[in-house]
Amino acid sequence: MAGLIPQPGEPPLSIRDLLEAGVHFGHQTNRWNPKMRSFIYGARNGIHIIDLGKTAKLFRQAYEAVVEAVARGGHVLFVGTKRQAVDIVVEEAQRCGMFYVVNRWLGGTLTNFRTIRQALDRLKLLERMAEDGTYQSLPKKETLQLDKERARLEKYIGGIKNMNALPSVMFVVDPKQEEIAVFEGRRLEIPIIAITDTNCDPDLIDYVIPGNDDAIRAIKLITGRIADACIEGQQRRKDFLTAPAKRAEKAEPGRPSRPDDRPAQGAAPMPAVDFVPRRS
Repeated sequence: MAGLIPQPGEPPLSIRDLLEAGVHFGHQTNRWNPKMRSFIYGARNGIHIIDLGKTAKLFRQAYEAVVEAVARGGHVLFVGTKRQAVDIVVEEAQRCGMFYVVNRWLGGTLTNFRTIRQALDRLKLLERMAEDGTYQSLPKKETLQLDKERARLEKYIGGIKNMNALPSVMFVVDPKQEEIAVFEGRRLEIPIIAITDTNCDPDLIDYVIPGNDDAIRAIKLITGRIADACIEGQQRRKDFLTAPAKRAEKAEPGRPSRPDDRPAQGAAPMPAVDFVPRRS
């Protein structure tokens, strides 16, 4: 269930969780991508069955990559434009304070981000105009045109409105459907995590999560746990940034904190966010 961050030593997803959500159901055997062979357990009634043991293991790697990325100040872009994924992606991305795209992916969203930022600035301007009363001084026809423009921009880029830089990681629900987003992410060397069904090409994905990318329960389970990873990473970053102050409070009376005060023993330093390895 989303929202329950696993305790130390507890797997982010158990095989029981995956089984109950139907993550093991792949596509019809005649619609498969042979590159997914190593992730398939077998077939039943003409449907490929995904090896959930591998799914659980690979999901742990993806989960840890997200936690580390966010702990270092990075951000995750959730992408899912298929009908059954839209509401889930919006809900979970908003829950963890990350960015999302759930309508048609606009070509150049990442590779031409400078132009996209101009559109984002335009959207913010229109929102300010609507809030500060500027619309009231404009002709009704012009106001209607601006409202229409604002609605269109909100539809396509509202989920990345506050994204001021390229994401550190992308999470994609269906990489076959989101092929343009995947292409742009790969071109910019942004690590990609994806729910990868039996008809997908795993070679395009850095962190493959073999699983059903069509069932609502499966999408909800995996997307929710990725959001949990974001929240865990945010908490780790908060703990790291507040650690020096807490240590200073615990210092002996009259004893100043050292200027080179370092993280507590065992805590890793937090360098730049460009750290998530692309899997070979």
